[in-house]
Amino acid sequence: MKKEQRTGIIIAAHGRHYLAEAEGTRLQCVTRGKKTNVAVGDFVDLTLTSPDQAVIDKIQERKTLLYRSDQYKSKLLAANVTQLFIVVATEPSFTDDLVSRALVASEAAGIAARLILNKVDVTEGLDKARERLKVYTAMGYPVHEVSAKGRPQETVDELAPLLANQSTILIGQSGMGKSSLINLLVPDADIATREISAALDTGKHTTTFTRLYHLDGHATVIDSPGFQEFGLYHLSEGMLERAFRDFQPYLGGCKFYNCRHLSEPQCAVLDAVRSGRIAKMRHELYGQLLHESSQTLY
Repeated sequence: MKKEQRTGIIIAAHGRHYLAEAEGTRLQCVTRGKKTNVAVGDFVDLTLTSPDQAVIDKIQERKTLLYRSDQYKSKLLAANVTQLFIVVATEPSFTDDLVSRALVASEAAGIAARLILNKVDVTEGLDKARERLKVYTAMGYPVHEVSAKGRPQETVDELAPLLANQSTILIGQSGMGKSSLINLLVPDADIATREISAALDTGKHTTTFTRLYHLDGHATVIDSPGFQEFGLYHLSEGMLERAFRDFQPYLGGCKFYNCRHLSEPQCAVLDAVRSGRIAKMRHELYGQLLHESSQTLY
């Protein structure tokens, strides 16, 4: 008897276990063999093995793929997303390293990025946070000020229109209020998370997996676990310079066509750093990422 085929979307991933949604049914999925290169947001071809279980036969072509990587392996964050919300807050303090790395990753993947400054009702830290975010607004990245807990309705009014007809992933360090934002933007998100967790048999590990929520027929939101590190070992030297939006006006203006923008003479990028048109912090990160990309073992 020929087994039934379906097409679905991956809505959660935990280790080598996946949850797909296909024609209104949730299916526990595994991959064929040991390969686990499936991401939340992937559209997949499935073969049903029981009414609620399936094998992933094929990943359909991705429009985008956002991932991070260290020296040894890569970690897929989400597929087919159209925009990235980087959630920062007035307290606790956010790290510019993580924000900048996420922006570089989004540029390299062709995904639009926005910064969401949460907890703006905590006025003591507001001026400092705004000052720190100027480096990103100067590059053209939008910053949206919200307070998920202090001003919930205003927050929904600000963010809901931005989510329409988009597939959006939220990332941020722990403590930035990402969960509060998800609960505001996604009705019954906590119930959905418990259901997804039960279906994946992850039990109490509800915060350690990435999951996708449907807002309506044309919009999805993906929540990812809070993380402190965002490795970009997979980006080559050529990809890196183009993924720094603030470098782009100066690329091609250096004396040497193979300029690495580190210490070369008559380098247009270094001139821009010296004159303050590129933030020193961003150039230092570029040097760090170049070093990391030369260490890759996989």
